[in-house]
Amino acid sequence: MPEPLQGVRGQHGDGRKRGPGKSAPTTPAIPKPRQVSRWMLTHPDHLDEDDALGLKTAVSSCEHLERLHSHIRTFATIMKQRRGAALPAWLDTVDADDLPALHTLATGLRRDLNAVINGLTLEHNSGAVEGAVTRIKALKRQCYGRANFDLLRLRILLTP
Repeated sequence: MPEPLQGVRGQHGDGRKRGPGKSAPTTPAIPKPRQVSRWMLTHPDHLDEDDALGLKTAVSSCEHLERLHSHIRTFATIMKQRRGAALPAWLDTVDADDLPALHTLATGLRRDLNAVINGLTLEHNSGAVEGAVTRIKALKRQCYGRANFDLLRLRILLTP
């Protein structure tokens, strides 16, 4: 015959209730690469506290990210302050570092280095021309299949 129960005790007989207890401590989630890229490419003054802390944590935990972030900040300074003359030195620094993605960028910039330096130095740009071309292309798309060249010409000349 089975022995009678002596009380409502757990399996170990210590009197504690069994069941869900405290959950195990969780580690912070690893940020996705796209999120880290956004943090790095955003101006530091435009990051909120959580994003700035996430960037600081990510950069401090990986030497490659730290060097990449340094190169990004330096390039941003060159662009913002229009210091195109500093670009060749930045390219040499990037080439000396072991970051293949930046090597690809540096190779692309070196293909037409004079134009890139002029773009980063001079205050002149082709923004007005590009805007006019975009407007003309939009008008052309609106007239597609319905009109001839004469109507397109009139719309280009008369539309502000």
